[in-house]
Amino acid sequence: MNKNTERLYNGIIKENPTFVLMLGMCPTLAVTTSAVNGLGMGLSTTVVLVLSNLLISLFRKVIPGGVRMPAFIVIVASLVTMVEFIMKAYTPALASQLGVYIPLIVVNCIILGRAESYASKNQPVSSIFDGIGMGLGFTFGLTCIGIVREILGAGQIFGAQILSLEWFTPITIFVMAPGAFLVLAVLVAIMNIVRDKMEAKGKPLAAPSGCITGDCASCGMSSTCTGKSTNSASAAKSE
Repeated sequence: MNKNTERLYNGIIKENPTFVLMLGMCPTLAVTTSAVNGLGMGLSTTVVLVLSNLLISLFRKVIPGGVRMPAFIVIVASLVTMVEFIMKAYTPALASQLGVYIPLIVVNCIILGRAESYASKNQPVSSIFDGIGMGLGFTFGLTCIGIVREILGAGQIFGAQILSLEWFTPITIFVMAPGAFLVLAVLVAIMNIVRDKMEAKGKPLAAPSGCITGDCASCGMSSTCTGKSTNSASAAKSE
């Protein structure tokens, strides 16, 4: 598995932001009342993630360390503004449904976390694949949650009625806030069961690295973190 393929695999499976790292929980729980909302939020976040990773990687050697995070936020905020304007122009209904959660992509911990831990230390191409992998993993998680909530809460999937209301009574709690927590908990539990079964068969999924910031020096787990040497080596190589 080459480096770029590994970044895709890590984002979708090994370090899935929703089901493994448990990042971006605010939009995950708030907007996934339907599959369309989950897919829309996931794809818009993916676009911002890929472009921000690319730009931050390109400018990583000219951004002073002392203003690193403010510079990242300015880049991300500019991209989010562009995405918001495009969505309002071409998908106004979806933009209205997602509401304030589109501008809140600016402070999404997935975006800033990947900018700090990966894009600011690696080459542009690798950073693009990292953004694609994490973005697709986030989109997959939100869409799965949205599908389950929409089916149980309305008998629909992507807006199409699949369960007849003549015999199916929608469980409205699933399109409310408690339903998001219930569905997320069940899907995370299923992923943990799959992980355990694969380990029992001798084909374990690699454990998530758990590194968000990439700052090994100030990390309380630096003495036991298995990704420390990998992070250090990657940083040294990029320099």
